[in-house]
Amino acid sequence: MRGTEYSKFIELLVFLLFLLTASGCVETPDSDNESASVNESATYWPTEGWRTSTPEQQGIDSEKLVELLDYIQEKDIKIHSLLIIRNGYVVTDAYFYPFTNNSVHDVASVTKSFTGTLIGIAISEGYIKGVEQPVLEFFPNRTVANVDANKKAVTLEDLLTMRSGFEYVDEPYEVTTMQMQESPDWIQFTLDQSMVEEPGTHFVYCNSNSHLLSGIINETTGMNELDYANKTLFKPLGIYDIIWPSDPQGNNHGWGNLHLTPHDMAKLGYLYLNNGTWDGKQIVPAEWVTKSTQKQVSLDEGKGYGYQWWIPGSYPGVYEANGRGGQRIIVVPEANTIIVTTGGGFEMEDIAPFLVAALQSDQPLPENPDAYGQLREKIDAFAESPGLKPEPVKPLPEIAKKIEGKTYVLDSNPLNLQYLTLTFDEEKKGALLRLSLRLPENQEIEWFLGLDNVSRISPGRFGLSAAGKGSWESDSVFVAYIDEVGNINRWKITMTFQDDRMTIQMKDTAADLIGNAEFGGRLEFTDCLQF
Repeated sequence: MRGTEYSKFIELLVFLLFLLTASGCVETPDSDNESASVNESATYWPTEGWRTSTPEQQGIDSEKLVELLDYIQEKDIKIHSLLIIRNGYVVTDAYFYPFTNNSVHDVASVTKSFTGTLIGIAISEGYIKGVEQPVLEFFPNRTVANVDANKKAVTLEDLLTMRSGFEYVDEPYEVTTMQMQESPDWIQFTLDQSMVEEPGTHFVYCNSNSHLLSGIINETTGMNELDYANKTLFKPLGIYDIIWPSDPQGNNHGWGNLHLTPHDMAKLGYLYLNNGTWDGKQIVPAEWVTKSTQKQVSLDEGKGYGYQWWIPGSYPGVYEANGRGGQRIIVVPEANTIIVTTGGGFEMEDIAPFLVAALQSDQPLPENPDAYGQLREKIDAFAESPGLKPEPVKPLPEIAKKIEGKTYVLDSNPLNLQYLTLTFDEEKKGALLRLSLRLPENQEIEWFLGLDNVSRISPGRFGLSAAGKGSWESDSVFVAYIDEVGNINRWKITMTFQDDRMTIQMKDTAADLIGNAEFGGRLEFTDCLQF
């Protein structure tokens, strides 16, 4: 995330709100003349679905939103969905092919904000004493390594604010997280980590901190995080379409990999926008909402961190759940607005100026049917397949026949890949790439790749659509391009074959964090795969 540019977005947004307030356009909570939409928001809850409105009815300019969509298309911005909600109304709900409006999306580190929310609920229900409770108290039946005065002093709040002091290595890419995932017991691995800082003194963004929070929910409530969320959070909010992987002991990933629809992501923002209440019930204590979304830690450039929520600038009120690749729930209380995005590798500042320009008033604007019609047409067009014209498929090189359907055993690698098989189907003008992952649970992935420069859609990880195409770069080098869409990643996989060996280079272009992984493999046996 390019912090300076994103802070400028927040600065522009808050400055705009200041101007609107100064001009009398924004109604404050003390106003005697509240708009109809604000009054209706007091009794409306999107448990069964969101209501819709034209942008103009909520003070948003459709022309500026059209300009935004034109810009996304022109610059090929890797966004998967854009959802804008104001006063409880959906004013923009755009999905970009091949991601669809009925599919879940990996929300990445947005998951942390859900985990923090569940900790607050568990405290309110008496399962947890409070944020000052020492972490080791939650695991009385475990023998923990490297215990010293610092480790004994780590509190729940230190985990929530990313100041635990546990050793955590993030370079070149989430080294400690990957080591944790390779261990037989992820909670034990994290508890055993050495202490490198006094707790509460130094901010280190650490996935294993959030996974410990998931373990604490399990230890205290007797339910894993998903079961507890279904009971206390998801069911009350009407969230049912969920994918949430777990560790070998059944603890859901507290830091990431939760999959939800954008509409359900927005429900968490709406819950917080309403101080933790939902349809007459206090789901999350209002005090927890306040503490979670206020700076508990001050960071560079005016940014801050609360309880698993980011405060993106030194401006009151605005906060966000933030995940790699463009996953966001941005809450702007002063504007009664929620912005939700999902993506495959983009930054909010790419589209921020258009969002700022579109938000013009807290009073309805004159209707603009022509601009609104253009907006609807563009949203519909983005949801459809672009209908690319296939290109002629080049004849397969000789080596393609030699490797056809044969399995390669891959050398040890940071992506936990074990086997690779490549099969070609000239009639379908495609290739089937099969990969086997050691984690989780020897999972197999199959991607069908168009060889005519047109991506084919096939079910990938968790059954979520993946778009893939491939081509022979030379007589011995095959390159595959896979956009996992709902799983964020956009892979460029370069495979070089020579005799009974191969080398494979993988790069996730959706996130600079991952960088390159290059490793080898050897031919093992012939596998008679069929399409």
